[in-house]
Amino acid sequence: MSRETSSDLVGKIGRVTGRIGPGETGEVMIAIRGGTSAYHAHPADGGSVFTVGSRVLVIDYRSPQTVLVDELPEFLGSTPG
Repeated sequence: MSRETSSDLVGKIGRVTGRIGPGETGEVMIAIRGGTSAYHAHPADGGSVFTVGSRVLVIDYRSPQTVLVDELPEFLGSTPG
């Protein structure tokens, strides 16, 4: 099993698969190294809520398998028509 580093994950876009909120451990799926991995997730600001299906931006990585996430900026969320 390969070990990711902060630089591998920070800035990646993930999809919420388990509700993320204050005091809760959610889950996010992140595409990395040719596959997709699940990570425990917490809101970076400690107060935001992200529902299942939301796309989020990884702000920080905490070993071994946890990320802090924030709202995906609008310019990163748009897809070409």
